[in-house]
Amino acid sequence: MTYIPDPQRYERQPYRRSGRSGLLLPTLSLGLWHNFGDVDRFDTARDMLLGAFDRGITHFDLANNYGPPPGSAEVTMGRVLREDLHAHRDELIISTKAGYRMQPGPYGEWGSRKYLIASLDASLKRLGLPYVDIFYSHRPDPDTPLEETMSALDFAVRSGRALYVGLSNYSVEQTRKASAILKRLGTPCVIHQPRYSMLDRWVEGGLLDTLAEEGIGCIAFSPLAQGILTERYLSSAIPADSRAAKGGFLKPTDLTEGKLAVVRALKAIADARGQTLPQLALTWVLRHAGMTSVLVGASRLAQIDDALGAANGAALTEAELAAVEAALRLESAQTP
Repeated sequence: MTYIPDPQRYERQPYRRSGRSGLLLPTLSLGLWHNFGDVDRFDTARDMLLGAFDRGITHFDLANNYGPPPGSAEVTMGRVLREDLHAHRDELIISTKAGYRMQPGPYGEWGSRKYLIASLDASLKRLGLPYVDIFYSHRPDPDTPLEETMSALDFAVRSGRALYVGLSNYSVEQTRKASAILKRLGTPCVIHQPRYSMLDRWVEGGLLDTLAEEGIGCIAFSPLAQGILTERYLSSAIPADSRAAKGGFLKPTDLTEGKLAVVRALKAIADARGQTLPQLALTWVLRHAGMTSVLVGASRLAQIDDALGAANGAALTEAELAAVEAALRLESAQTP
């Protein structure tokens, strides 16, 4: 059956400009870090990808090692592009990254020109695309000269493999230096992808200001703190099918009584606003003028629908922002 997208999809959420570039991104973007690998049901992944596009989500974010196994999320995306979305390629922003470990040996991670270009070529093959819209350096390499890593990003654009380049997990100083190199090369950085949530606010220590000064957009990942800022952990009992129970990036030991007290207080603020807790968390991240988009993950389409409530929700008032700050202080108040 031929897929026909919702004709009202571009009315479903706002779009924001990425820094001083011409690139517009949806307020909510879909990340394929989890739930799109070979271990997951393809039909469920397909339903989420097409459902997201129906809801105005035009940006799909990947990396070479997303799965599991590594690379399989790109294969899933490639199949949906080939079977369902091929007629709409020019309406999509597809991004991928390289930097974390993808394969054994000295050329399987970090930021060398060898690894980045070989990884991008492999990603394009898995996606079935001649180019991606954004190619990221996924993390800084402490041993490879920054000039080499940035020249590889520049080459990716000049060779037609990518339209734009971005950075992820770079510190304030690393971002400044990388941006200066890319400007000299003539391929400016258009976006930075840092981890940012109510429970992880390191970007407020200078990165957001730096991005504004450099004209670089920002797209936050893990805005729900790996699921802590959902409504799954309101009690001390960890659901058996939850991410924390599986013991991956989120572990049961992360859910301290102090953190749960914060989550319960934030839930009360969300209730008073007529929002769910995830909607409040996303609205809070999106309050920054320079926040181009937030990356949401999903295991079912209903979670994407819930997140859309943040894209179209009312801005937080000063009183609500103050209440959030008070709630976030509860964790330290309960620390011995």
